[in-house]
Amino acid sequence: MNVISKIQKQINENPILIYMKGSPEFPSCGFSAKAVNFLSFFKVRFAYIDVLKHPEIRRELPIFSNWPTFPQLWISGKLIGGSDIIEDLFHSGKLKKIIKKCLLKNKIQNTI
Repeated sequence: MNVISKIQKQINENPILIYMKGSPEFPSCGFSAKAVNFLSFFKVRFAYIDVLKHPEIRRELPIFSNWPTFPQLWISGKLIGGSDIIEDLFHSGKLKKIIKKCLLKNKIQNTI
């Protein structure tokens, strides 16, 4: 499987997915830490890919997504954006709406 196919498969199989540096428990950059904090606020399950452990994804994802930086948050197969956009959406209440819509679409129990 080529890298782009692998990325597409990851996005398709995970309703909420963040490509980040490090892990949610041990982020390796401030932007990834900030993004995970906003996402974790909702106490929903999300998948992550540590791009530092997958250099081929780190190299190809910016081309695939047309988004040059990390983290990258994908919800329901759509790129939401990086940490600044996640923060803006969080404070405006739109991130909660996007997540709720995703959970409903995927029939995932939620309490947000």
